[in-house]
Amino acid sequence: MVLKGSSLWQRFAVVLVLSVFALVQSEDPYRFFNWNVTYGDIYPLGVRQQGILINGQFPGPDLYSVTNDNLIINVYNNLDEPFLLSWNGMQQRRNSYEDGVYGTTCPIPPGKNFTYILQAKDQIGTFYYFPSLAFHKAAGGFGGIRILSRPRIPVPFPDPASDFTVLIGDWFKTDHKKLQAKLDRGHKLPFPDGILINGHGPNGAFFTVEQGKTYRFRISNVGLQNSLNFRIQGHKMKLVEVEGTHTVQTMYESLDVHVGQSYSVLVTMDQSAQDFYIVASTRFTDKILSTTATLHYSNSNKAVSGPIPGGPTDQIDWSLNQARSIRTNLTASGPRPNPQGSYHYGLINITRTIKLVSSADQVKGKQRYAVNSVSFIPADTPLKLADYFKIGGVFRVGSISDKPTGQNMYLDTSVMGSDFRAFVEIVFENHESIVQSWHIDGYAFWVVG
Repeated sequence: MVLKGSSLWQRFAVVLVLSVFALVQSEDPYRFFNWNVTYGDIYPLGVRQQGILINGQFPGPDLYSVTNDNLIINVYNNLDEPFLLSWNGMQQRRNSYEDGVYGTTCPIPPGKNFTYILQAKDQIGTFYYFPSLAFHKAAGGFGGIRILSRPRIPVPFPDPASDFTVLIGDWFKTDHKKLQAKLDRGHKLPFPDGILINGHGPNGAFFTVEQGKTYRFRISNVGLQNSLNFRIQGHKMKLVEVEGTHTVQTMYESLDVHVGQSYSVLVTMDQSAQDFYIVASTRFTDKILSTTATLHYSNSNKAVSGPIPGGPTDQIDWSLNQARSIRTNLTASGPRPNPQGSYHYGLINITRTIKLVSSADQVKGKQRYAVNSVSFIPADTPLKLADYFKIGGVFRVGSISDKPTGQNMYLDTSVMGSDFRAFVEIVFENHESIVQSWHIDGYAFWVVG
């Protein structure tokens, strides 16, 4: 740029302004959210319950974003007890204190607020958020997260006509505080009272579609402990994405969705103009609980009718084989224009193997759950803050073994050390009679066996 007749200072000022403008223009977008967390009456199974609402909604509002967006979420806690939100599946790159679980950050006290600062850096996909303290999840406070691809990044399927969030999960009519008290008295959780789809009991949720079009359903199991099978009467589902990874596109008549998992499927409305059942039912339980929603064709001339389509019940091999059938689409772009890529497991330099064994028992008359015999108790100061500010005596690295010890269960603030940027192999082992889901906060991982 030539600025005739201007002084050196004027030219420098213009260059500086242009540089600052370029920096501002190149910064990733910001999205701001204000969430008010309150109690409120809900009737998911036909009886009045005290639910946890976000901005008056149960379930909470969907959290929309695009790859690399900065998310500023100001959460006001108007409950009568501390509250935290965890962002299930969102990676926290050296900022794990932003993921609201006990041990990483301070709970939000009643009547106070906290601002979560997250970035969907190099992420796409389907996730959900949930409250992590005091059995709040049994009262609500959860909602969907969708991270869309940037417009210039190719997606391995045509744009769907619309995009639905589908939150499924087991549900109890009992107040969450009473459920927590039951555990504290040494009992395990009872069998759930029902299954919810988007906060509704049987025939409560409604999805309107147009004949001949294809829709995306983002399915997440937000329940407490039961795996669920999901299916749509008369329609097949094409799996296209699992928690931020595009998959080889495989057709399924039904999908097992374990607690914490999120699947994204495409469904083409290729049937006659009528309404169809959407079904979620429990897996691996003696008694099978089911619930339904309605898939409504906009030109429908017939309501849902007939028997509810059945699904798998206690077949473990069926579920394992389905899990093995899900493969990464190595030719599709991820959050960036280059393919998601592959890796050769045998060539990764594994520096350590950790074996984590879960167990259940009673400690001092309370029902407790443990990993490698250690049942976690929180420290007075969140561990990440104690580590950052170098506060001694809060926790001890190595207070949990990286292999099972065979000891009786005991209480401790369990902290295991690891090396930055190391590749670690983790083996999970479950001797309990129920399926265990592990929440690996903020980390990317590869299932290898």
